[in-house]
Amino acid sequence: MKQKRLISRNFITGLTCLFAVLFLLPTVLTVTNSFMSPGELAANYGTVFEGLSSKETYIAKDVNLKFIPDMVSFKQYFTVLFQSPDYLFKFWNSVILVIPIVFGQVAMASLAAYTFFRCKGRSFQVLFFVYITLMLMPYQVMLVPNYLVADWTGLLNTRWSIIFPGIFAPFSVFLLTKFMRRIPEALIEAAKIDGANEWKIFTRICLPQCRSALYSITILAFIDYWNMVEQPLILLSDVAKYPLSVYLSTINTDEIGLAFAVAVVYLIPPLLLFLHGEEYLVEGITHSGSVKG
Repeated sequence: MKQKRLISRNFITGLTCLFAVLFLLPTVLTVTNSFMSPGELAANYGTVFEGLSSKETYIAKDVNLKFIPDMVSFKQYFTVLFQSPDYLFKFWNSVILVIPIVFGQVAMASLAAYTFFRCKGRSFQVLFFVYITLMLMPYQVMLVPNYLVADWTGLLNTRWSIIFPGIFAPFSVFLLTKFMRRIPEALIEAAKIDGANEWKIFTRICLPQCRSALYSITILAFIDYWNMVEQPLILLSDVAKYPLSVYLSTINTDEIGLAFAVAVVYLIPPLLLFLHGEEYLVEGITHSGSVKG
């Protein structure tokens, strides 16, 4: 019996490692290829994405996937960081869009979740159910209403047309509400006996108890809106305001090396944020999903 369990555990471990390697291969390929020289990239990949402007093949038939460059070159990074300001402008466009959304979403979700946590009436239960329903709807369904509202309010083709819907996203409210319901009622009652008002209970008891959930919301919201594509394409008509996530698809055929370098630069902020709060992210999602009600 022990031998069978050991074999089964080793098989599951090996299968998991295989899937992990397959999952990491595109990222590893992107990072290593970003250090290749333009000549080496042309030799390995040939014609890429040329079918968009001509009648030739969309990608070369003979592609050599190479993970280790013959000679390390920083030319692509030098071009991206110093010689082509367009890439950095789009990068900062992404930062300008995402940072207000993340901070605003965390603030609004904290206030809304505390309201759902403290108010247990029938009307609040119905409203919370509506929040869950909105969370289940894909964002693409809401693009047309968001477009009409942004046009009616005069926010169309401004960054606020993307920031405002992002701040009021329902998923963060749902996650934080489920987490707050883990807080013992005895702790709240003890604070009220000591003379604490609702604001002190919210800031000094609930928020410190929900640190891992707040980290989870921050990381998930940042990754979600850092990679957004549909919102800028629909709500922004000015190409100069596009984030880097949209601009990556416009890189020319002969700039495949720049595409690798820009992709690596684009990966750094979410990767650093994830590595910094990985423990809190797992804890927040696990505890939020373990609470009923």
